[in-house]
Amino acid sequence: MEIEGHEPALSAWNIDVLEGKRIEELRVASQQPIADPDNWLGAELRRNILLTTVDYAVNWARSRSIFPLMFGLACCAFEMIATAASRFDIARFGMDIFRWSPRQADLMIVAGTITWKMAPAVKLIYEQMAEPKWVIAMGACAISGGTFRESYSVVPGLNRIVPVDVYVPGCPPRPEGLIHGIRLIHRKIMSESIGKR
Repeated sequence: MEIEGHEPALSAWNIDVLEGKRIEELRVASQQPIADPDNWLGAELRRNILLTTVDYAVNWARSRSIFPLMFGLACCAFEMIATAASRFDIARFGMDIFRWSPRQADLMIVAGTITWKMAPAVKLIYEQMAEPKWVIAMGACAISGGTFRESYSVVPGLNRIVPVDVYVPGCPPRPEGLIHGIRLIHRKIMSESIGKR
């Protein structure tokens, strides 16, 4: 006699058969390994962790926080000043303010004709800048003396006084030329090793 809601009592043999069927179903279903539940972790780490070198990290920070020292000596200085104005806006390169103290600057932009009387001041200011430091010679006069190179009082190139990293040619060079020179300084900074400086 069956009671409603209850299964009939199974014999030991039937229990073994049912258990065998369950084991066989599990064996058939388990031919492939179960996916690793932590498999998402590798992709998440690759997406959220950045591996780099100390050189790259330091140079990236340096190249985006250059403090220029404005050394305008002649007509090229007007183009240098225009580069900092709203139309060309060198603040987008991390160069918000021109520094007037060499101790706060790491990029010297020499724009214009350098006379031998001014040369000691240029050298002194360069020596007062903290390392690492870079120099841009802006304009034909700063690069080679320009139209005044035959004069007894004009220095025939800034590289006679201090080491120059980038030359921006022109008489006077346009602000776009100076921006290109700044981008070249960025590239130079990114290629340096902090151990060799």
